[in-house]
Amino acid sequence: MGKTAFTKSRDSLRTRRHFRVRKKVNGTSERPRLVIYRSLKHIYAQLVDDVSQRTLMTVTDAGLEGKKTEKSAGVGKRIAEKAKEAGVTKVVFDRGGYKYHGRVKAVADGAREGGLEF
Repeated sequence: MGKTAFTKSRDSLRTRRHFRVRKKVNGTSERPRLVIYRSLKHIYAQLVDDVSQRTLMTVTDAGLEGKKTEKSAGVGKRIAEKAKEAGVTKVVFDRGGYKYHGRVKAVADGAREGGLEF
């Protein structure tokens, strides 16, 4: 049997979870939202000010060596360094509809090691 009208893709289910999280999580200029996006090969982190609808900074795993989880921890440390340079110390963590596990947790731990509070 083929796909029915009721089957949903993994990405559409993640998007719905993300919207559910976004109802509660909001970023401001003093405390921006740390958003995670995870593709099969790479991971991206952004700081977003939802009040003024601006992306403050973006960090990717480009140029980092090691396994994907190690790269993710490096992304967390990089975003923490850039945030501290911009004067941001506190953020709100947005896991992007992903489980808080593996690479997503590694980004969070790396950001905490780098000095961000959330």
